[in-house]
Amino acid sequence: MALLAAGLGVAGWIIRTLGLAPGGESGMAWVDHWIRGQGLFGEAVFIAAGTAAAAAGLPRQAVAFLGGYAFGATIGTALSLLAQVLGCAIAFLWARMIGRGWAERRLQGRFGRRLRPLHDRLAGSPFGATLALRLLPVGNNLALNLLAGLSGLRLAPFLAASALGYLPQTLVFVLLGDGVAVDRTAQLLLGAALFVVSVVLGIWLLRREPAGG
Repeated sequence: MALLAAGLGVAGWIIRTLGLAPGGESGMAWVDHWIRGQGLFGEAVFIAAGTAAAAAGLPRQAVAFLGGYAFGATIGTALSLLAQVLGCAIAFLWARMIGRGWAERRLQGRFGRRLRPLHDRLAGSPFGATLALRLLPVGNNLALNLLAGLSGLRLAPFLAASALGYLPQTLVFVLLGDGVAVDRTAQLLLGAALFVVSVVLGIWLLRREPAGG
């Protein structure tokens, strides 16, 4: 587990040190310099930086915002979603390879009392529970990626549900980023409306999911 934490910590430190952490004026300035108007090179840089940021636990909404700012609604949504899903897969597989044995022992002990309900919900309905949790704006994206990897869930349904659950908020923040770039008030309002719909849908789905396997 120490190796797991150390690896993620180093990844986050590298991202911040190189100025790749998305969000804020520095993030937008970095996008202006390296990504906007750079064609395929800019798209590749965005995917690489966005994937690393998502895998290390930086907010996926910031990746989407900068995707909309750099590429507009359509391409920004596609590239941001790709980066988020790749980051999710990296964190999942990192946890699976490094820390699964540690997690299994802790889930049997005192530490598992807090994680067991969420673990059981995911194990009982990997796709449905993951989708519901992804739609909600609360919770920790990295923590869910790691728990899923540590808990023995199958990668395919977890990634599929994550991608589908990521989509509404990704579109919301891409529209917000695109609206900032071109001053489209209607897009900002649409983004806010979609955010509310995403939250309501996530709560509804979570209440329908069984609490355990």
